[in-house]
Amino acid sequence: MKCLVVDDEPLAQQVIEDFVRRVPFLEFAGKCSSAMEAIEIMQQMPVDLLFLDINMPVLTGMDLMASLPFKPLFILTTAYSEYALESYALNATDYLLKPIPFERFLTAVNKAFEIYTLRNQVKTSHAGNQEEAFSSHIFVRADYQTVRINLDDIQYIEGLKDYVKIHLAGRKSVMTLQTMKNMVELLPRQQFIRIHKSFIINLNRINAIERNRVIIEDNRIPVGDGYKDEFLKK
Repeated sequence: MKCLVVDDEPLAQQVIEDFVRRVPFLEFAGKCSSAMEAIEIMQQMPVDLLFLDINMPVLTGMDLMASLPFKPLFILTTAYSEYALESYALNATDYLLKPIPFERFLTAVNKAFEIYTLRNQVKTSHAGNQEEAFSSHIFVRADYQTVRINLDDIQYIEGLKDYVKIHLAGRKSVMTLQTMKNMVELLPRQQFIRIHKSFIINLNRINAIERNRVIIEDNRIPVGDGYKDEFLKK
């Protein structure tokens, strides 16, 4: 992944650059001191991952991400904890508080690399055949392993804060550090649909629908008011 460091503190830039150069799957693409410089660089060169400070002159890191039509993955690096909630609203991959330990940095970039890999998996499938744009499986990180999950085995997916729990046939489940939004993007829309802020279901696994609930085996899953019309239409 090509990485760009955006921070108005030279020392912070150097620390993150050193960290990036230690990780085999990261490629250091440059560093700059303002959001405006970052925009100029990204217009000339594709960037996969931004390490982005929040408090910068003229345009903040938050403003930068909100303004980009096509967003790279980004990890916020800041000395202030009060922006954490807003960062998740912008779908930040992670939020690192300075001074940043290398172990915490590594956790964040492993998460970013997983998302990056899954996105590329989807893009490759789309390039092959538009009708079968998705593979028959996905890979997720769980218990320090990359685990293959067959899509047909997924019954439903449950959102649990920063994690999702993938419920599989045979009463098995897999927990992975992921967002519901990213899961929706990764899964084929003809087979999966989000029916609640905390639930995505496999349409092929539905046994029955009763009022505002979907029954999959012996599990009764709620249908949120904001998702009901789209679900019933589907």
